Amino acid sequence: MLEAMFPGLAVGNYAITSAKTPTYNCIAWAAGDLTRWWWPVRSPLAYWPAGVPCEVTLDAFIAAFATLGYAPCNVGGALESGVEKVALYADRLGTPTHAARQLPTGAWTSKLGRLEDIRHTPEGLDGDQYGVVACVLRRDRPAAPIAP
Repeated sequence: MLEAMFPGLAVGNYAITSAKTPTYNCIAWAAGDLTRWWWPVRSPLAYWPAGVPCEVTLDAFIAAFATLGYAPCNVGGALESGVEKVALYADRLGTPTHAARQLPTGAWTSKLGRLEDIRHTPEGLDGDQYGVVACVLRRDRPAAPIAP
């Protein structure tokens, strides 16, 4: 079923990594929030960071991730030591559609709407459903807490 929706998955190395859940979406998953649905709408059913324009634009999504310390990068999706990355996908009109997070291995992970979380290549999701990667954001990986 996933390969029918995302034909690029058929040529990449992807794996389903969780069960289906409607609790969170791809934006929340990329932000590390498994407790709520992130989307720029005024609704008690969705979360959007305070002070970020409530609009479905690439600038608003970049601003939402900026509240978590992310900023656009010029290196793209290449794995960088000590760095966490998020890829924002957009359709051919530039409207944001999806977000994926890079894993420490260099692979990427996504929540597919109300479906499963998967591990994939960035290009694996290219196509009619999500468009293509429009922007890659990065932040320094937080240091592990020091044990007392």
